[in-house]
Amino acid sequence: MTTPSTSLLEPSLLELPAWRALRQHAKEVSKTTLRQLFENDPERGTRYNAEAVGIFLDYSKNRITDETLKLLLELAEQRSLKQRIDAMFRGDRINVTENRAVLHVALRAPKGQSILVDGEDVVPGVHAVLDKMSAFSDKVRSGAWKGHTGKRIRNIINIGIGGSDRGPVMAYEALKHYSQRDLTFRFVSNVDGTDFVEAVRDLSADETLFLVASKTFTTLETMTNAHAARAWALKGLGGDESAVAKHFVAISTNAKEVAKFGIDTANMFGFWDWVGGRYSMESAIGLSTMLAIGPDNFRALLSGFHQMDEHFRSAPFEKNLPVLLGLFTVWYTDFFDAQTQAVLPYEQYLKRFPAYLQQLTMESNGKHVTLDGKRVETETGPVYWGEPGTNGQHSFYQLIHQGTRLIPCDFIGFLKTLNPLGDQHAMLMANVFAQAEALAFGKTAEQVKAEGTPDWLVPHRVFEGNRPSNTILAERLTPEILGKLVALYEHSVFTQGVIWNIDSFDQWGVELGKVLAQKIIGELTSETEPKMAHDSSTTNLIRKFRATR
Repeated sequence: MTTPSTSLLEPSLLELPAWRALRQHAKEVSKTTLRQLFENDPERGTRYNAEAVGIFLDYSKNRITDETLKLLLELAEQRSLKQRIDAMFRGDRINVTENRAVLHVALRAPKGQSILVDGEDVVPGVHAVLDKMSAFSDKVRSGAWKGHTGKRIRNIINIGIGGSDRGPVMAYEALKHYSQRDLTFRFVSNVDGTDFVEAVRDLSADETLFLVASKTFTTLETMTNAHAARAWALKGLGGDESAVAKHFVAISTNAKEVAKFGIDTANMFGFWDWVGGRYSMESAIGLSTMLAIGPDNFRALLSGFHQMDEHFRSAPFEKNLPVLLGLFTVWYTDFFDAQTQAVLPYEQYLKRFPAYLQQLTMESNGKHVTLDGKRVETETGPVYWGEPGTNGQHSFYQLIHQGTRLIPCDFIGFLKTLNPLGDQHAMLMANVFAQAEALAFGKTAEQVKAEGTPDWLVPHRVFEGNRPSNTILAERLTPEILGKLVALYEHSVFTQGVIWNIDSFDQWGVELGKVLAQKIIGELTSETEPKMAHDSSTTNLIRKFRATR
C-alpha cells in the first residue's frame, strides 16, 4: 500500500480564502429569504439555470446569490477540482487507501477512446466484455439459450449485494418500459432466507437462469444465496449436477471458484478492480439490465453516461451540472447544518432511484478522515433519501414544509410521459412545480388571515418557505437519460469529495460488522457452548438466540 502523493495532500479546508469568505457570506444570506431574492430580481428564474446533454437544471430556488456562486466556484478552484477531474479520467490512482484507479468512466467510453491504467489501454477490454454480454443476451432473449431440459429461459434471477444488486434493481425498474415482457426478472440480495424463498416460490427450475455477481466469488451473502439457488435448481432438475452450467452464469474474476461451483467459465463475465461496486452498473454487473432491455438499449444507456462524463470533464464550472449540484450540497451541509438531502423523482419508474443514490452518496462520502488520514474539519456526507411523487406528498412532505429541519430537495421530472393517460401527466408535473414553489415562498400569516382563517388557527396554517430546491427536467425517461442522471449524481458526489478532501471511492466502513459477523456465526451455530469475548450485551443476545436452537 502506498501513501497519498503530495498532490493529494491539500491544505486545511478551513484555511482556504474562499471557505473563510463563504463562512462570513453565509451569515448574510441567512438574513434574507427566497421571497426577497425573487422580489429583488424578477428575472432570477431565467438566470439561475443550466442545461446540457438533455438535462435542464433550475437552481434559482436555492438560498444563493451571485456572490455565493462566485465564492463556491472559487472554492472549487482552490481545491483543485479541475486537476482532480483530470486525474480521474487519466487513470491516476486517486483511490489512495486501496491504491487503485477510479475508472467507471472507462466502462462507458466509446470504441477508439484510450484510457490507460499502468500503461495499458483498458477500453478494448471493456468492449470485449460488452460484446460477450451482447452475444449472450441475444441468445437468452431469442430463446436460443436452452435450459438443461431443453426449455427456453423465462425467469432470470440476479444474485448479488451492494453495488451488484442496487444498480441492477434500480435500472430494471427505471427501464421496465423497455424490457422484454415475456421474461421475468427478480433480484436476491439479503442473506435472510425469505428473500430467496419468495423470489423462486412460483418459478420452475427448468426455466430459470441465475446470474451470480461476486468479483471474488466468496462474498458471504451472495454465495450463501448462490448455494441456496444451486440446491433449489438441482432439486427441480433431478439432481444432475451438469445442469448447473445451463442455469447459472457468473459475474466474477475468480475462474477457479466459478468452475468449482459448476459454472462453465465460458459463461463468466469479468470486470476490474478499478471499478467500485456502487459505480459498476454499466459493467458486467449490468448483465441483468442488458437481458431485460437488450444490447442496443444498454449501449444507449452507456452513451448517456458518456455524454455526462464529457460534460463534467470539459464544461466550465459555472455551467457544469454535477459541479453545481455538488457545490450546493457542500453549501447546505457545512454552512446551514443541513443533515439530509431529499431526492424526489416524479416518475414511478424511478421508484428505486433514491435507494440507489443512498449507496452511491453515503458509501462514497460517509467519511471522517481526509486523504492524508486527518480528522475532517467539517461535516461530510449528508443522508440521502426520498420517494417518488406524489406519494411522498402524503407522508414526509409535512416535515419538509413545516418542520424545524432544513432539507434541500432535488425534484426530478419529465416533460413527456411514457404512459399517456388523459391529463394525468399534467397533474403530476403540476405537483412538481407547485411543491418547489410552495417550499420556496411559503404562505405568510397575512395571506392565511386574508382567506378568513380564525386567528387561533393562523399559526398552524403558515408556511415559512425559504426551503431550497433544485428542479431537474428531461424530455422523457429513456435509457440514455437514465445514464445521464446517474452520472450527474456520480460526479456530484466526486465534487463533494474533492471539496472535503476525502476518498470517495473506498468503503472501509462496511468491513468491521462483516468481520464480527463471521465470528458470531460460529458462536450461534456451535454444538457446544462457545467461549465468547464480547461485551455483556452481545454475549447475552447470542445466548438468547442459542437458547431457541
